[in-house]
Amino acid sequence: MTVYNTTIKLIITVVLFLLTGCSTENTNSNFINAEVNRVVDGDTLNVSIDGKEETVRLLLVDTPETVHPTKPVEPFGPEASTYMKELLTGNKVDIELDVGERDKYGRLLAYIYFEEKMVNKLLLEKGLARVAYVFEPNTKYVDEFYEIQKQAQNKAIGIWSIENYATDKGFNRNEASSSTVENELAHSMECMIKGNINSKGEKIYHTEASPSYKVTKPEEMFCSKQEAEAAGYRAIRR
Repeated sequence: MTVYNTTIKLIITVVLFLLTGCSTENTNSNFINAEVNRVVDGDTLNVSIDGKEETVRLLLVDTPETVHPTKPVEPFGPEASTYMKELLTGNKVDIELDVGERDKYGRLLAYIYFEEKMVNKLLLEKGLARVAYVFEPNTKYVDEFYEIQKQAQNKAIGIWSIENYATDKGFNRNEASSSTVENELAHSMECMIKGNINSKGEKIYHTEASPSYKVTKPEEMFCSKQEAEAAGYRAIRR
């Protein structure tokens, strides 16, 4: 009887130990479930987390500009933005945080996973982003990212197909060959509808026929009215 009781106690102790270990592991998880409301550009998106809206900036990657208020649309910016919109809009994703959770603008800094694939890596693999903004302590995957970037560089795909365009300091549009830039910008010119959020928080889109089109600073660009409306924007009221 004594041996039996001792055995039972041992089994219970082992089970409790295993359960405690699993509980601790889940508690320390840095993953958050979210749903993508809209993609702002290639490296920034708007998501809902437990009903709260958050802006997320992808960690350790940088895509060319498409909606910057003072910069023109840059080569391969529209491709990165379109890729992200088609991949993520309206879908559920997992967000992995690093050590520092937010930047100075209050945006969440994260690695995004969709269907168990890290989107940060996918952008690098396709040559649509460069490794950038490498600041301690948010450097968990930086070595792996640099290796993926090197492979894209060797293949000369995306941003690496334009000589001296992607640099350690950013995208040097002036160094891109004129023919390549013209081709890329011709493609981006198809998306000329500006989406703007006014002081009341209303999402409004402006076509080239809108009276305030030239002075409107876009939050994002759209290729059609349908695309703008699907993102929650309405036409300007005249």
